[in-house]
Amino acid sequence: MIINNQKEETKLIWLCAFIYFISYITRINYGAVVSEMVTNTGLSKSVLSWALTGSFITYGLGQTVSGYFGDKFQPRSLVSLGLCTSLLMNLLIPLCQNPVQMTVVWCVNGLAQAFMWPPLVKLMSNLLDAKAYNRATVRVAWGSSFGTIFIYLVSPAIIALTGWRFVFYFCTIMGLAGLLLWRKSCPKIDMQTTTIQRKITGEKPAGRLITPMVVCVMIAIILQGIVRDGVTTWMPSFIAETFKLSNEISILTGIVLPVFSILCFQATERLYDKKLKNPLTCSAVIFGTGSIAGVLLLILSAKNAAVSVFLSALLTGSMHGVNLMLISILPPLLADKGRVSAVSGILNTCTYVGSALSAYLIPVVTEASGSWSTTLLLWFLSAFIGTLICLFSIPSWKKRMHKA
Repeated sequence: MIINNQKEETKLIWLCAFIYFISYITRINYGAVVSEMVTNTGLSKSVLSWALTGSFITYGLGQTVSGYFGDKFQPRSLVSLGLCTSLLMNLLIPLCQNPVQMTVVWCVNGLAQAFMWPPLVKLMSNLLDAKAYNRATVRVAWGSSFGTIFIYLVSPAIIALTGWRFVFYFCTIMGLAGLLLWRKSCPKIDMQTTTIQRKITGEKPAGRLITPMVVCVMIAIILQGIVRDGVTTWMPSFIAETFKLSNEISILTGIVLPVFSILCFQATERLYDKKLKNPLTCSAVIFGTGSIAGVLLLILSAKNAAVSVFLSALLTGSMHGVNLMLISILPPLLADKGRVSAVSGILNTCTYVGSALSAYLIPVVTEASGSWSTTLLLWFLSAFIGTLICLFSIPSWKKRMHKA
């Protein structure tokens, strides 16, 4: 049943945005404090990245599982289950005595966090019309950006006052408040309701889901995952080591990334709705912007800290724009009736294949080469190849939509 009341529509959108905000602060907090953990524990970046790599893998694989269950069970229940488990893992991670324990706990957290996005897509696609869904995906994506800003703001203060372990305790308290609000306010949906089709014309997508064009899209999503989460996770360490800044200051530089992400979300939405009307053309343009930022970062990285932060922010912001197109806009266009959650989960899995690759490769490559230049080259090449793949896929997408 589509919500026709503007007030109720707005309430639902901001509820989903807030719960996504909560999911982010209870997931990316490990990455936000990892540079301090290196200093405090004496463990290397590569060892501490085991937990990040494992959580990206379980989060990615969990997306497919969550997508399947998202079309079978109430979003309200699935999100509650995921968030409850995540809060428990946030309580346990500071108590871990070695990297293996940290990895196990954070892998469970990654799996729990997977039960957020596909059910939210199911909820919004069932209760909102096409235009409202478009608007909602951008607002909910804001939740991830504001969550990142929040974590990178409060983490240095908490570290300075009490240490990195209390970052996780603080996020647990915030998460509990979010869980209570979600249980009180989230509506139930009719699980038999046909999911909306995103084309304004009302046409329905036709043909098989997995086609060569869709495989290309999946590869492009993997590449944006490598860049997006690679920059987000390791940029503070890159800034700290390159310009000899303290961990607290370098963590604060991470605030710039989500600010640019919000701007890129808005620019991408406008570009898609007002100009291009084609998610792959739009993705190619945004990927291309990231490629330019990537090559400039590679060339200018050692020149100035402010320039490096700006280019890193533009690069990762562009990847967030690509993510909006390929993860949020595409699923209802590709999905058959009743399968939007499953499609969302499959595509989002690809993002975290890239994330897992970046979490493992970046510290290994950086430590092996002795500099960040190889990592910066990896980010640029990933964005550039993603641009080419999206350009290559545009004719196939037009053909698919023409047949729809």
